[in-house]
Amino acid sequence: MKRKFSDRANWRRILKKSYACIPMDEPAFRGFVTLYRIHELRDPLWKEYNGRKMCLADRGYLWMQHFPRGEHFVVTTMFDDKGQVVQWYIDICKVQGLTDQQVPWFDDLFLDIVVLPTGEKLLLDEDELEEALDDGQITARDSAMAQKTATRLMDLINQNKFPYFDLSLTHRRQMLDKLGWEKGNG
Repeated sequence: MKRKFSDRANWRRILKKSYACIPMDEPAFRGFVTLYRIHELRDPLWKEYNGRKMCLADRGYLWMQHFPRGEHFVVTTMFDDKGQVVQWYIDICKVQGLTDQQVPWFDDLFLDIVVLPTGEKLLLDEDELEEALDDGQITARDSAMAQKTATRLMDLINQNKFPYFDLSLTHRRQMLDKLGWEKGNG
């Protein structure tokens, strides 16, 4: 199981970035929201889904992460340099936490959900979850929890009841205004 940090301090691809973490306690969302803006990088990050190549990280891109309190998932919304959503990436996790420096982290349970702006939904890395169980990296309980969480989230997404699609747009505007990043400061 890999621990992943929201500030991506060890991401070698990135040469210059801005990062912010804001705790939120509102009726629609309780937890932490982070922003990670890419200013300079070695080379763009591309991913292929169903034969279509997409750029996920490039100059001016913004990654927003929602760390909902008490949940077993983290939602990353990737925005391009024009502020358009590239994808929502949902990591299923065993646990979330906070470093002494107030940087949110999560222990990744391999299973991921990708939702594209077209409405396409992809459940990824079921094979990695199975391998991790076979190799003893995770317990049967961890595996069952990951599958149950993914099923619950896919059901919410399919019923148009997954709040993070709208929340990501609302929180992006609020946070950029609050931080002054739209004026070129971040």
